[in-house]
Amino acid sequence: MVLDSLISVFVVIACGWALRQKALPAESDWQGFEKISYYVLVPILIAKTLMAAKLGDVPFARLGAALVGTITILGMALLLLRRPLERWLHVDPPAFTSVFQGVLRWNAFIALAISANLYGRDGVTLAAVAIAALIPVLNVATVLILRRYGTGGGSLLKGLATNPFIVGTLAGLALNLLAIPLPRALSLSLDIIGQCALGTGLILVGAGLRLQDLQRPSPALLLAVGVRLLIAPAIAYGLARLLGLQGAQLAVVVLCLGVPTATASYLLARRMGGDAPLMAAITTAQTIVSMITLPLILAALT
Repeated sequence: MVLDSLISVFVVIACGWALRQKALPAESDWQGFEKISYYVLVPILIAKTLMAAKLGDVPFARLGAALVGTITILGMALLLLRRPLERWLHVDPPAFTSVFQGVLRWNAFIALAISANLYGRDGVTLAAVAIAALIPVLNVATVLILRRYGTGGGSLLKGLATNPFIVGTLAGLALNLLAIPLPRALSLSLDIIGQCALGTGLILVGAGLRLQDLQRPSPALLLAVGVRLLIAPAIAYGLARLLGLQGAQLAVVVLCLGVPTATASYLLARRMGGDAPLMAAITTAQTIVSMITLPLILAALT
């Protein structure tokens, strides 16, 4: 069951990579597709899922504490080790921002798809709750780090207010808490749109892979891959068990901290003066290696 769910996700990612190599190689071919997925499809899926969720059955506080607690531990450890990393691994400030993003950020597309395959609507609901807990915290943390150690700038408040995942989360929670019924035709329309989100998101993950960036793996790249795919889910597992999470809740927490970093990390690195080539290499390496680590982690820790 777990293996089939993971294989199906990575097959779709591979389709995206093949399309980029053979049929649609130009960057411009994918820009509109990416915007539709990021600004429309996934936010609607999140909003519709949270709107229909039985929130009383979801341990918001414990789930959020396990997730945010994990990234807090990792973020503080990276900041404390920044000077040693600079000396020992030659990680300059822009490269540090890419390692930071590579370790802390997560690919919600992959997490949503695997959660849906494994646990159906309940899995999507838990992943949506994870998005609500992690996206605001990670947006603030990564923008602050890029402002401090990158060479560019960016608006923190504007980034939060316009983040489509946050907008979708708030809309879904508001509709749920206010118990506002949607007309059946509109509800079905949103379902159709939401069903497109997971497939398109995974295709875009595949299209963003840059295998040529892996020819000379650096120590910083190996560090980001190892910490993100092995240490992060182990810490998440320990905190989740300590907080009494089990079953699907435990699995989704481990999954969200075991998937590769977000593909949008590269765009943020490029926009705010991080090490964009290193960020692209980290994203590609983590996505490929996670095909091996994710089934092993889910089998061992859940």
